[in-house]
Amino acid sequence: MGGAAAAVTALGAGALTYGGGGGGAEDGRGDLPPATVTITRADLAQSKTVDGKLDFAQRRPVKSPVAGTVTVAARKGATVRRGQALYELDDKPVTLLYGPVPAFREMKVGARGSDVLELERNLVALGHGRGLYVDPRFDEATEAAVKRWQKSLNRAPTGRVGKGHAVFQPERVTVVRADAALADQVGPDTAVLTVASTRPVVRAELDQTDASLVAKGTKVEVTLAGGTTRRGRVTGTVQPEGSDGKDAPPDGITVEVTLDGGASAVPGADATATASVKFVSESRKGVLTVPVEAVVALRGADGGYGLQVVEGTRSRMVRVETGMTADGRIEVSGSQIREGLKVGVATE
Repeated sequence: MGGAAAAVTALGAGALTYGGGGGGAEDGRGDLPPATVTITRADLAQSKTVDGKLDFAQRRPVKSPVAGTVTVAARKGATVRRGQALYELDDKPVTLLYGPVPAFREMKVGARGSDVLELERNLVALGHGRGLYVDPRFDEATEAAVKRWQKSLNRAPTGRVGKGHAVFQPERVTVVRADAALADQVGPDTAVLTVASTRPVVRAELDQTDASLVAKGTKVEVTLAGGTTRRGRVTGTVQPEGSDGKDAPPDGITVEVTLDGGASAVPGADATATASVKFVSESRKGVLTVPVEAVVALRGADGGYGLQVVEGTRSRMVRVETGMTADGRIEVSGSQIREGLKVGVATE
């Protein structure tokens, strides 16, 4: 029975005890328990509930590769898509484009590389790719497409994409923090803002003793500040915010939970909102259950456990197998029990 054994308590002196080795019954009019409960069919789940914080996955800083003055600061909480400005530097927009390769150089006629390829893909997606053949070569057609794009941004149509003109990210992003304010001077490698995926996650702190709950795929129920409940799964562990890994607390594990439904699970999510996180390490669906106090430790050589089944003015002891325990109830099974039977308990 494992952990269930510690939870089982014997009934009081007035309860019947089973002393034989078989599965029979013992009847008696004067041995009724002080109270009864009904065997019910229910779902059991072993769980632990902790406080958590709503956040967004894959936080990372966006740094300026060039010096300048912030003339329009990033807006915290904004979702920025391809072609939109993350912020403005020296009165010119710094535009978000999609791609895995960072903007590490000026791109102009004669340049070749994967950065040119992803630039051309973006120009086409933004509607400026007329006559453009998408490949890793920056040629005259690329230059013409860049000029059309620059005119749409109110930039001088130079046909060159300088460092600091665009920021490449894998997809649309959420601005979770503005690191530079309006009129701030930024230089090379200065963080201007912090972005993250638009996919909401919940981060929660667990003890080292709860290591079994941090396995990927562990089911979670998250109750948001407004009372809405969402389901999710553990997707891994992360470093505490602001930690470089050297000073992380040894007694805690920061767990990241991904909510089912993605961004739609938390519309208008506030990255500072709190949540209650229920980790479910084991569950049993549709099993027969009784309160733990209803299970009797049987005496005799065979031992085991039983239930005192009450039928009218009579009662009998029935041997049962016990299983999972959760929230004060225990799983029971046996050929002589069924849903709806009344069984004795020591107290109400």
